[in-house]
Amino acid sequence: MDKCVVRKAIKNVKADEIAGYELLFQEDDDSLYNNSEVNAANTIATFLMDNTGKIFKDNQIFITFTPSLLFRNTAKMFDKEKIVIQIEENLIIHPLAAVMIEKHRKEGYRFAINNFQFTPKYFSMLEYMDFIRLDITGYEERRVKDSLANMIQMAHGFGKSCIAYNVDSKEDYDMALSLDADYVEGQYVAEGMVTKMNKVEYLQGNLYQLIIEVTKEEPNLDELESIVSRDAALTYSLLKLANSAYFATRRRTASIHQALVTVGLNQLKQWVYLLSFESTQDMTPGAEEVLKLSFLRANYAARLVNYLRPFPINRSEAYMMGMFSALEYIVDATLEEILQEIPISDVVKDGMIKHEGKAGQLFDLVLAYERADWKGTKALAGELGLETNILAQAYIDCVEEVNSIWESLTDEEGKEEEAEKE
Repeated sequence: MDKCVVRKAIKNVKADEIAGYELLFQEDDDSLYNNSEVNAANTIATFLMDNTGKIFKDNQIFITFTPSLLFRNTAKMFDKEKIVIQIEENLIIHPLAAVMIEKHRKEGYRFAINNFQFTPKYFSMLEYMDFIRLDITGYEERRVKDSLANMIQMAHGFGKSCIAYNVDSKEDYDMALSLDADYVEGQYVAEGMVTKMNKVEYLQGNLYQLIIEVTKEEPNLDELESIVSRDAALTYSLLKLANSAYFATRRRTASIHQALVTVGLNQLKQWVYLLSFESTQDMTPGAEEVLKLSFLRANYAARLVNYLRPFPINRSEAYMMGMFSALEYIVDATLEEILQEIPISDVVKDGMIKHEGKAGQLFDLVLAYERADWKGTKALAGELGLETNILAQAYIDCVEEVNSIWESLTDEEGKEEEAEKE
């Protein structure tokens, strides 16, 4: 059986920040929850136990529980501050559900209810809920829009927060805001959080580590490469610098390692020194999440290439493809304009811009998986000859890597702030 899992960002509208992620499970062509209830619970419980440390480093994780998951006390595996238990109709109508939900609620666990409806069985659970989740699909119809508005108004009257999901475009996002939703979830969330800037923004923790390394008596080239390679903005700026007329190299480079060699230590120090002044302003809201998204895409694309032999692009090129895929959201330029400034291969450019060739299929696969487009994911994996059973674990391993690095960067930022106070 083919199983997939992906997380989708949930944004707190008023705070303008990512509040957590929903974890979505899939098996074959349908939702895993459409399978046997016991089998679904077994699959999800096994996955959670095997990957607890990898997925629960984020703010909050929203997971839909089946009756079996709830009755097995699966939630006790996790910190109650980190998990939100989502329930659906199969739990609402269960005769023992209210007792178990009340028990968990008294212990401090939080709950969300999916697709709330104006019926007695849903209202019977309302007192235990913290979040009401509403699918805004079809809001173009006046009837649907009015129903959504009434539900959100009702929820607020009971002191509940509303999460509008399937927010996949700017129009969806604007509608969710006009309906007064407290949170939004969907493909547009990460991409739409940041306004394009006239300058590239860098993650402060990354830049701080780069400053520390470059000012050492004997900087480590491998460490410099590692720091730059996890930040799309730094990579983009370094490659532009290395391929500029100033260095007048005969052969343009898309390699971070070669770019560092070309620039040289003295020029690299000057470049980092200038960046430190340019980055004194706080980062635009959402820019960090987009950089994090690009880093996850880069790691995922590079990891999948390991299973594709032969393949027209190597691991490094796949990494760059994922890394630069989200840069257009924080640079005031189109993806095509961005790729013209750096010597990425034509195969990669055609894959990203025209969605052509095997590279295009890999690029589309990474984006389809991220969107939880299971049908598209399975079709693209089949075209590439990629076994779909490796997709979920590869994705979660990449999430763990990104989370660990971001955690270390946050620690560096905290140290920098403390040093400035002293």
